[in-house]
Amino acid sequence: MELNGSGYPRVQLLVGGRWISEGRDRIVVRNPATDEVLGELPMATEDDVDHAVLAAAAAFTSWRCATPHERSAILRRVAALLRERRDVLARVLTLEQGKPLPDALLEIAACAEVFEWMAEEAPRVGGRIIPSRDPLIEQAVYYEPKGPVAAFTPWNFPAVLAVRKIAPALASGCAIVIKPPEEAPATVAMIGRICSDAGVPPGVLGILYGSPDMISARLIENAAIRKVTFTGSVAVGRIVGASAGRALKKVTLELGGHAPVVVCGDADAERAAVLGASRKFRNAGQYCHCPTRFLVHESLYASFLERFVLAAQAVTVGNGLDDAVQMGPLISKRRVAAMQALCEDAVAKGARVRLGGKVPSWARRGNFWEPTVLTDLHKDVAAMKEEPFGPIALIQPFSSLDEAVSMANDVSVGLCAYAFTRSTETTRRLRRELDAGVIAFNTFQVTAMELPFGGVKDSGVGYEMGAEGLREYYRLKTVVQG
Repeated sequence: MELNGSGYPRVQLLVGGRWISEGRDRIVVRNPATDEVLGELPMATEDDVDHAVLAAAAAFTSWRCATPHERSAILRRVAALLRERRDVLARVLTLEQGKPLPDALLEIAACAEVFEWMAEEAPRVGGRIIPSRDPLIEQAVYYEPKGPVAAFTPWNFPAVLAVRKIAPALASGCAIVIKPPEEAPATVAMIGRICSDAGVPPGVLGILYGSPDMISARLIENAAIRKVTFTGSVAVGRIVGASAGRALKKVTLELGGHAPVVVCGDADAERAAVLGASRKFRNAGQYCHCPTRFLVHESLYASFLERFVLAAQAVTVGNGLDDAVQMGPLISKRRVAAMQALCEDAVAKGARVRLGGKVPSWARRGNFWEPTVLTDLHKDVAAMKEEPFGPIALIQPFSSLDEAVSMANDVSVGLCAYAFTRSTETTRRLRRELDAGVIAFNTFQVTAMELPFGGVKDSGVGYEMGAEGLREYYRLKTVVQG
């Protein structure tokens, strides 16, 4: 894609294999670190949405007939092109989303790995023969691609979260129409260009930007769409899930989290604090499996808090394109206001601000917030119940494992949970009792391509990634033959 003077591409809609933008309403895209206008974004019309679905339905009839090995070869070419164009993609990602350039490079590398992993896994999806009660009858179960998919993705990891939907859809033989975020649109458009260059047929992938309400309603209600997949907030996920339910369509919802970190009395407190601070302020805390509620055994509380604050103080905040920056801006001024409100509520209810709690003094523009550490938190503090989705860490002591489990589970969501312990017995107990879809011990690494990722309670339904995530894009067909 041609880049403008800021190094930002011209973003267009992808409908039926054609890139279009003329004659559409437009909104501006801004750099969250500088407030500078990066470019303009065309807004899809109702006709654009309908044409994208029509093209996807038509393309699906032939794409589903391609062998898994043929689709696999195309996905491998996508992965190769992602690696070849990684530097340009990463810089655009940092410009529009704000994260440090090294993190953006890692995100694009992860996109290539997702395409590669799905390319390898698709040929392994097979049905089964089921022995019959009658020797003259054969029974079998087949996996078939579900059909055209409607996908909705957020701005916090705009590249890899979109790829986690595009890659399995293409690998399974589905067509997909995706609505990426208007806040950070260009990276997905560039990935769409790569898919076309790699040989994905016209219409198999459609990309739409515009009014979320209009696009989601029109996609979900269209009879040709057979699966809906959404990553985002619990509130919006409920709406999407209800709409999909009324239309009797398969839905995958990867929603919010409020991850606890249980630091047991036998843990290495310094390691847990250093790793915890590093992960907490990654992407400015703007991700759903972000560790946020640090529950620390009272015997380690003082030393853990001291080391965590020191590690958080060392985090360099600034423009993601600047060398040595470890934490970039929040995505918008609305998110800065949300951090302000959470901190004010906590302080009003007796919490102590151990670090941060304000906009940096040097920030004259952009959407910055200091790494923040709060303690002495009453259970009715809003941040203890609501996902901050920002650089706010909450640190609380506990005296018994029963208390820690109760505190960890005392939220309406259950995406990820973390624990630090040297005890096998404690590990077994927490594995059983922590109410989360993903649990990690002594590490924060939970998003490997081969692992299914999904939550319990209000954190959603279904899975992404892993063999289980790929199978979300298939339907079963039972065949009995006499």
